[in-house]
Amino acid sequence: MRSLPFFTLPFIAVLTLSSNALSNPAIPPVAVAPQYDTTHVYVAPDKVDVFVQAFLGTFGGKSTKQVVATVTPTPSSTTSQLLQTPVGTVSLFGFKTPIPYPFGLERNGYLVRDMDSAVKAARDAGASVVVDAFPDPIGRDAVIQWPGGLNMQLYWHTNHPNYDAFQTVPENRTYISPDAVEEFLKDFLSFSGGKIVADDSHASAAEIGQPDKTFRRIEILSDFGRMLLLVSDGHLPYPYGYETTGYEVQDIQQTLSKAQSLGVNVLVPAHQSGSRQTAMVQFPGGYIAEIHAVTK
Repeated sequence: MRSLPFFTLPFIAVLTLSSNALSNPAIPPVAVAPQYDTTHVYVAPDKVDVFVQAFLGTFGGKSTKQVVATVTPTPSSTTSQLLQTPVGTVSLFGFKTPIPYPFGLERNGYLVRDMDSAVKAARDAGASVVVDAFPDPIGRDAVIQWPGGLNMQLYWHTNHPNYDAFQTVPENRTYISPDAVEEFLKDFLSFSGGKIVADDSHASAAEIGQPDKTFRRIEILSDFGRMLLLVSDGHLPYPYGYETTGYEVQDIQQTLSKAQSLGVNVLVPAHQSGSRQTAMVQFPGGYIAEIHAVTK
């Protein structure tokens, strides 16, 4: 599912192709562009407005009009809206009914060019389709799962959206075990047409709350956007592992001060980790996110 409604403008302007996708004829390109990757956030209905105020107040941007809709293949009812900021987009849901399984377990939604082709491509690449394609009020959706247990949603619109590019592309922060990482990399790179742009097998684990350890840190870039693969032993102190997205800002202290004034709880204060200052925060309603600024 994804937040409703979206704006409708000509689709051709947003199509991009990665060189890897073009060079892999076995699986055709399915991605559109990073600004169509939305983080799925579920909060209680009475926390929706305060979350919107805090999230947009922290990062800027705007919300689409809130609607009430059924966005699952079985009966349900939720408020739904899209929060668009210069550093990332949230599909926000405030379910008024129990949430049908497995919704709420998916971390994000990727816009695809064609749903049937994308589902086939996901299967061909090694993903499991855990919710087969179904219609919603503005298009079609499916939920897939990659090795390691990573759930994501694919979505397609009857009337194609056109959004401005991000000022900074957010990270899809993915924790995975050493047992599953190689299979995940093979499958996801095949599906996304992406490439590994950094792979450090001895990165400081201070970034994931383990300052006395090292871990494998992999950066992936595709037409879906950025993914940071965190190969973890699972010995993670709270709140690491609960965040699904990392947001890049220009001034982290200024951002955190603004966030705190809006009721955001700083769970891990800003600290240096590699080439960035990073912090962990929790927004009203429970959503946990990483925020970072790149340092010279």
